[in-house]
Amino acid sequence: MELFQMESNRPERYRDTRLEVDFPTRTALVDASLVPLTPLEFALLAQLARHAGEIVSRETLMLNVWGYGPEIRSRTMDVHLRRLRVKLGTYGRQHVETVFGLGYRLQPCTAQQTLTQAAGA
Repeated sequence: MELFQMESNRPERYRDTRLEVDFPTRTALVDASLVPLTPLEFALLAQLARHAGEIVSRETLMLNVWGYGPEIRSRTMDVHLRRLRVKLGTYGRQHVETVFGLGYRLQPCTAQQTLTQAAGA
């Protein structure tokens, strides 16, 4: 996993062996192919990518992506997360994790994981 940073303290890009997220251009590529995301899907992926490997709480995602406070109960995030996983294909199913009771996590794909998956295919 790499977070590329320019002058500010915010990273410009997230990259692991299969996924690249460019924050300024709001683009995502899986296996070098552009993934067409809606603005909310990209915002959700960006939040997870900025904290790759860490659990991001549902409340944090609801606030940072939708602007909803903890008093709002909505299934909108579940719908967007499901659509995001579908659009990311096998990467989404393998690396966008639900951590029950805590939140969600983007698990970076490593070269070792890619080699192991290829050997098992």
